[in-house]
Parts: sequence; structure tokens; C-alpha cells
Amino acid sequence: MDYVELGRTGIRVSRCCLGTMTWGSQNSEAQAHEQMDYALGRGVTFWDTAEMYASPPSPETQGSTERHIGSWLTKTGKRQEIVLASKVAGRGDAFGGLPWMRPGGQSTRQTRAQIDHAVEGSLKRLNTDYLDLYQLHWPDRPVRVFGGQTFQDYAQDFESFGDILEALDAHVKKGTIRAIGVSNEYPWGVMRFLAEAEAKGLPRIASIQNAYHLANRVFEYGLAEIAMREQVGLLAYSPLAQGALTGKYLDGKLPEGSRKALYNRMARYEGPGAEAAIRGYVDLAAHFGLDPAHLALKFCDTRPFVTATIIGATTLDQLKTDIDAFDLTWTEEMEKAVNALHALQPNPCP
Repeated sequence: MDYVELGRTGIRVSRCCLGTMTWGSQNSEAQAHEQMDYALGRGVTFWDTAEMYASPPSPETQGSTERHIGSWLTKTGKRQEIVLASKVAGRGDAFGGLPWMRPGGQSTRQTRAQIDHAVEGSLKRLNTDYLDLYQLHWPDRPVRVFGGQTFQDYAQDFESFGDILEALDAHVKKGTIRAIGVSNEYPWGVMRFLAEAEAKGLPRIASIQNAYHLANRVFEYGLAEIAMREQVGLLAYSPLAQGALTGKYLDGKLPEGSRKALYNRMARYEGPGAEAAIRGYVDLAAHFGLDPAHLALKFCDTRPFVTATIIGATTLDQLKTDIDAFDLTWTEEMEKAVNALHALQPNPCP
């Protein structure tokens, strides 16, 4: 396993990051513990969660993922061996407000009071007194998130970048947060956070966690240059397009126990041209004698603007397959082949 610096923080993270959002919905506490044991044994020391998880969001499962991690930390005493990241929910308007996450049924926002509430809740559930990385799960601005290829303007009603950074800075000074990041963010937002941090001496964002995979390379249009020049590296989530890039849903297949079978929330990966593009990458993996998951994950791992690729698995076999991908060698022939397919059908799954 390779390790790199998280932004300019001095924190070293594994290039493979353990995603956890199925723990508490598709995975039991025992299965979550088994995954954590195995991942750490393979050198995966960077783990990502969120106050909202398990996914999909619901009042019944909210916080269960952090509780499963917390019980593992209590059992093993291995907090110092991992770099632990969590997230505070963004503006909840588009998701019915997510009222079960805040006192009094408020819609989630990134106000100082709500950030304080979220940090304290995560620390308690995780049974830890600090978070290595704390991320804004999506913006407080009512901007389109989680997919879409067109811009829609929005009301200029949002917490200011400076106010959000000041709220997070209070926790940095307390020692409950070591570094901060953003997620599902756009170039303007990243640059505004950086500008506010520099102007006011506030914490500098260290990372951006956005969707990125073979069928969604929109990060490269504006954010990749920022990631490299400003050392705000990408934490690539959904590198397998929620499993679609393994080919398991091609030709109408619906594997029992899969996320599509359970929740039918795959619209982001089923737009025009998606199946043809996915089939192309699955066939390309076969051409190179690779598991499709290996091709997709190693593609992300070899991008110069990526700090870490976030994997997620519901079975131990899937987890082993995912981690094995990071030991592969990426060739110039593979690079040319995936770029040729991308040119034919760019970004059908943004």
C-alpha cells in the first residue's frame, strides 16, 4: 500500500480509503468489524464515514455507521493506527430537510450551531475525542449536487464561506478536528474557501471528496487543476459507479442483495449512453485480462490529482478484490484505451 500527504497537513493517508456507508444498512456490526480488521491488515489506514450514514439516509439508520466504527475502536484500541474522516450534512432542502438529524426537526444547514452539534454527535458515536479530517458533505448553498450536467442558478441565501470556516476553526483550536475538507463541491466553492482561509488565517481545506470514475470524469474539467496547484487532492468516491462498472447490472441483471435491488437509487448511473459506456469498459477489462473492478479502481489510483480512492464493499470477497486493485501496474496501453473510450462517450454518469 502506498501512502501520501493529505493536502498540506502533514497527515499521511493510504491511497486506498475504506468507505463505510453500507454499515448499518446492508452490513451488520459484526460484518463492519470484519471489514475493518481486514482492511487495516492490508495497510488501509484511511477510513471515511459521515454523520448521515448508513446510506440511503433514514432516521432508523442515521449514525449507525459511526457507532459500528466506534464499537470497533473501543474493542481494539487501535484509534492511533487509522486516519479517520467524517462529514457534516449540507443544506437539507433538496432531501426533505433531513429533520431527524437536528434538534427540533430543523433542516440541516452548516451554521455554527449545527456544525457544533454534528461534531459532538460524531465524536460520541465514534468513541473518539478527535477527527483527523472533517468534511462538509455537500454545500450549504442550494446548488445542484449529486449529479447533473447543466448549471442552474440558485438563491443567494447561504452561510458565508468565512462563517463556516470560523465554525470549523473553533474545533481545530479545541483539538477535536485536525484538518478540514469539502465534498460534492464545485470550483468556485473550493477557491472561495481557499481565499477566505488565506485572507483571515483560517483552516485551509485539505481535500475534496467528489464522485469520480471511468464514466464520470467531470472533475477533470475545472477541479483537477485546482487539486494539483493548490494541494487540495481528490478523494474519489463511487469509483465503481456504485458497482455498475463491475458489469453486474448489464443486460438488465439485478443481483440479489445489490444496492439497486434493495434501494433502486441508481439513476445517476443509468442515463443516456451509460450502459454502452459501461459495457465498453467491462469489455476493455476483459481484453487486458483484468477484473472490471481492477481496471476502474486502478484508473482512479493513477490520476495525479487523486489523493485517495474510496472503496466500498458489502462482502469480504468484494473488499479483497477492491484492495487487490491497488497492487496492479497501470500501462500506457491501458491509458490510451480508456481515453479512447472516454472520447466516444464522455461522462454519461455525472
